[in-house]
Amino acid sequence: MPKEIIQTPAAPAAVGPYSQAVKIGPLVFVSGQLPLDPASGMKVTGGVAKETERVLENLRAVLEASGADLGMVVKTTVYLKSMGDFKFMNEVYQRYFQSDPPARSTVQAQVPREASVEIDAIAVIG
Repeated sequence: MPKEIIQTPAAPAAVGPYSQAVKIGPLVFVSGQLPLDPASGMKVTGGVAKETERVLENLRAVLEASGADLGMVVKTTVYLKSMGDFKFMNEVYQRYFQSDPPARSTVQAQVPREASVEIDAIAVIG
């Protein structure tokens, strides 16, 4: 089963040697999305809630480019610069996954590009 590399200009370009997502069979593995504006490549400002919105919009764009959507996500991992931001991230996250939310892990981590949040995902198509 060949893998398909997913790339879309509707999400920020990769900031390293990786793909925005890889699709193999019915599975889509979306790389960690940062709060970067797709047009400018610059990090959004305004706090962790604004950053989380941008991250989830980027995630949505990559999923759509693969033929999936947020409703098909089965697992996410959220990386927070500070667990003190959990409440603010979670309030935004909940708006994007209102019913039947995916499994999730949330960890404190040093996030690239001085971001407060990064989220990756696995989705199943079909």
